[in-house]
Amino acid sequence: MADLSVSLCGIPLDNPVIPASGTFGYGYEFAELYDINILGTFSFKGTTREPRFGNPTPRIADCTAGLINAVGLQNPGVDKVIEEELPKLKQVFHKKVMANVSGFSVEDYVLACRKLDKCDQVGWLEVNVSCPNVHGGGMSFGTCPEAAAEVTRAVKAVCHKPVIIKLTPNVTDIVSIAKACAEAGADGLSLINTMLGMRIDLNTRRPVVANTMGGFSGPAIFPVALRMVYQVSQAVDIPVIGVGGVASAENVIEMLLAGATAVEVGAANLVNPFACRDIVQALPAAMEKYNINALKEIIGGCKHG
Repeated sequence: MADLSVSLCGIPLDNPVIPASGTFGYGYEFAELYDINILGTFSFKGTTREPRFGNPTPRIADCTAGLINAVGLQNPGVDKVIEEELPKLKQVFHKKVMANVSGFSVEDYVLACRKLDKCDQVGWLEVNVSCPNVHGGGMSFGTCPEAAAEVTRAVKAVCHKPVIIKLTPNVTDIVSIAKACAEAGADGLSLINTMLGMRIDLNTRRPVVANTMGGFSGPAIFPVALRMVYQVSQAVDIPVIGVGGVASAENVIEMLLAGATAVEVGAANLVNPFACRDIVQALPAAMEKYNINALKEIIGGCKHG
């Protein structure tokens, strides 16, 4: 029987499939469609210290083999998430959930993470220093090793649960930033977030999204994500979550071979709300096809040269 289990920062997962933040809401919406307990876990919608309305509309643009989004971290704020969203989630999801946190200052990250760290439902803090859709925060921390390390140290100082830093691909050298976060105490890394892209409406000659640019995601970015996961997993001794264009069981296996311990599925959820369920169900057959008995045994198993 195929063994899909893995361990992420010391916490066991039934399988490595995790819906990515921003594509799965707070979970209970998808629970109306299928039993979301089939998932390893999921990363809930990016949460900030204060409520955010997000960017003006339109926020979405179609692309070949992907899409651009510029939602802008719309969320009710950390207090409302704890008071309202997590109790609703508890009724339908019986595993530890990953809390995704964004901020505009180190203090923002610290305050939100400290509060979520105290929640029994939360298993991991995924600290997003890589959002390309907001001004004055997010990616501005993730493009500089020193700034990323500063956020990492500050959050680790107030949290007891594993802290996973989510990195941006919109840099020249992602390995240097990954190393800085690891040295600052990160328990894991999540990569990659969306790439920066844009589309232009040929009729109006204006950008399609009101924010001009946004995060490009989908199958088109999978090779870039895979390459960065491979590079980073070779450079650090902490778990890596592979994110970017994952849309099939074969993609999951490829990410694990590149060095990922677990895999997040993002844009595929927006195209097909059953995407993660279907990937989990397809994994045993894919493992049999490639003579894999246990997923944990192939992590980092890509042969060199």
